[in-house]
Amino acid sequence: MSKGVIHPPYNPQARPSGAAFSNVRSVAMTDPTLLLHALILGIVEGFTEFLPVSSTGHLILAGQLLGFNGEKAKVFMIAIQLAAIFAVVWEYRVRLSHVAVTLHTEPASRRLATNLMVAFMPAAVLGLLFYKEIKHYLFNPIVVASALIIGGVLILWAERRKHVISTPTVDDLNWRRALGVGFAQALAMIPGTSRSGATIIGGLFLGLSRKAAAEFSFLLAIPTMFAATAYDLYKNWQLFDAGDIPLFVVGGVASFVSALIAVRTLIKFVSRHDYTVFAWYRIVFGGVVLATAYSGLVDWGVAV
Repeated sequence: MSKGVIHPPYNPQARPSGAAFSNVRSVAMTDPTLLLHALILGIVEGFTEFLPVSSTGHLILAGQLLGFNGEKAKVFMIAIQLAAIFAVVWEYRVRLSHVAVTLHTEPASRRLATNLMVAFMPAAVLGLLFYKEIKHYLFNPIVVASALIIGGVLILWAERRKHVISTPTVDDLNWRRALGVGFAQALAMIPGTSRSGATIIGGLFLGLSRKAAAEFSFLLAIPTMFAATAYDLYKNWQLFDAGDIPLFVVGGVASFVSALIAVRTLIKFVSRHDYTVFAWYRIVFGGVVLATAYSGLVDWGVAV
């Protein structure tokens, strides 16, 4: 339990809210409603992390609707992304093992490792520099909705322009294009932009095939999200105690399973279709959020 914090008595009849999640005693972490919220958010995270629709944006919006918000909830949402990343590690375990074993003997393995390192750096550097500003100013539903719409328009533009493929597979990717994808990924520090969306569409602009762009996005997620999760937990470790374990287990398992389904489904989908359907989903969803916020139909908890 963190020092210097006065914890109010736990009322099992009270509806869990963002404030409740931030302040209740450890015993509250086994409250069925909180566990249900963790399950829902885990499913949302897993299904949206690797689709170009913004998992962080969906988590912020879902958390706002569920009353599952506050500083502690934000860190929980970041943490369950770790489970989704483990799903990618599991899906690509054979390839990753091969790269690790042959790193010193096969040029293709060294090239992939180098490309991932190069692509990881822009987001890592900018994230360290602007971590506080991003958390404080950008983690709100209106920023998310605006970014969803803008990202959707960019996806439509990317899909309607002539797509010249110069990099048909991940093995054909060079470090310059990998760096370009890395800078595209850095844009996803704005919630609602979508890390996978930014890297996939950035890859399309740089000449990657749809399948190569998706696969490199999945692989790049591993170092990026491991680093982001570790840094966020390091900065906020004092917010957690043993009572949080049930929430992490429920949310983590839900995230892992749904992410595994999403990764396998997207690879099959992009081999036959483009990303236009995701673009329109983003535009419509973002528009609904803005419309309900400005009309007062839904209280998203921020000024508009």
